[in-house]
Amino acid sequence: MAVLDPDLNAESQAKRPPQAKLPSPATRPAELPRPRQRDRGLRVEPMLGLEWADAIEAAGGAELASSPAQSRRAWVHRADERQVLSLYRAVREVGARVPAPWWLRALDRGRLPSRAAGFAVEDEVSQLLLSRPGWIYVPWADEGEVGYWEFVPSESGVYGPAEPTTVQFTDEHPGWVDLLPAHRGPGLRQPIAFTPAELREQIEDLENIA
Repeated sequence: MAVLDPDLNAESQAKRPPQAKLPSPATRPAELPRPRQRDRGLRVEPMLGLEWADAIEAAGGAELASSPAQSRRAWVHRADERQVLSLYRAVREVGARVPAPWWLRALDRGRLPSRAAGFAVEDEVSQLLLSRPGWIYVPWADEGEVGYWEFVPSESGVYGPAEPTTVQFTDEHPGWVDLLPAHRGPGLRQPIAFTPAELREQIEDLENIA
């Protein structure tokens, strides 16, 4: 039976390089796994979507508004303009279509100088139509969008029921106002571009045509 030489074993142990001493778990710095890019993308998009949905949601009672000014109860109407624009652009980077009021789309593209300028357009049109009989404000438009105005007398006539004459806001041209004439039968109505000043000048003629 072979007998191990204790001195030989000690010599072998002496030749081994010293092992690095690991810190104890209590002193070891915490390490968190870095998120994978794929996971990050999956999480950011729905989170931004939810944040934007909250941003454009109006507070209670907005559905009873009688003008755009009374509908301005969402975060996008009250928060710092730069923050609103920054969040809108961040959401646009991950979403093809982002629901938003017309003035924010115009502001994003540099066509409108400020949110207040958009509000001024809405208020000028509202002041005109509120002063005339037959016009009502419809606050429930597309998600995130400003409501529109309808001329109720144009809903009926000698040719039967019709889609009423409608005034709505748009970012498609620098006049910011579209008029959709009363329409009967199939097909889509074609908007006519107006400015608030032009609408004021022609409002009586437009009502008579309806």
